[in-house]
Amino acid sequence: MSFSSEFRDGVRDIYPIIFAAVPIGLLWGTLAVAKGLAPLEATLMSAAVFAGASQYIAIDQWREPAPWAALAVTVFIVNIRHVLMSASLSRHMNHIPKRLRAPLLFVLADENWAMSERRALKQPLTLGYYVGLAAPMYVCWTTSTAIGAFAGKALGDPAALGFDFAFSAMFIAILVGFWKGPRTGAVLAASAGVAALVKLTVPGAWFIVAGGLAGALAAALLHREGEA
Repeated sequence: MSFSSEFRDGVRDIYPIIFAAVPIGLLWGTLAVAKGLAPLEATLMSAAVFAGASQYIAIDQWREPAPWAALAVTVFIVNIRHVLMSASLSRHMNHIPKRLRAPLLFVLADENWAMSERRALKQPLTLGYYVGLAAPMYVCWTTSTAIGAFAGKALGDPAALGFDFAFSAMFIAILVGFWKGPRTGAVLAASAGVAALVKLTVPGAWFIVAGGLAGALAAALLHREGEA
């Protein structure tokens, strides 16, 4: 298939998630300005970081003066899951030129990763498809956060309408596509259980790392020879 047709497939698969991302981006932009960032600073942060979870945590911890060391460590902990996602995705990038793989992983997000993994279950992951997933997500996130930052309170509070749960609901729906039976449930249960336990007992964002590692360990223990 051509790059353009693969690109269209990626856009088609990601656009429902884009609708969920818009209110989350608007909310983050509004919160960032309320915490003291200039609208342009908030926009540049989204463009340079492109990581909604860590951006929310960073804004939650933002103070004057900003605790730079604490912010850096916290964001590192939250985003270290990208190491696991990148390692997982690298197995399926044989059809993507090596020189492009590292730059493409800059725009890796939870949703892009999940969609790419689901695609790889059925057919090869191509450059066109991955860009079709990643480019709209990047543009949507940076644009919606910019609108939220510049328009501010005029937009109201998206969380008041329950839109802050949109990403969680969408990701749950994506996970359903990975269901392969009881072993899938065991992996999800291990990840969720460990994450919840660490969240309740360990300060900070270590529950994200712990949950990811627990899920990976459970998947490795339950893996059967010959499976993808």
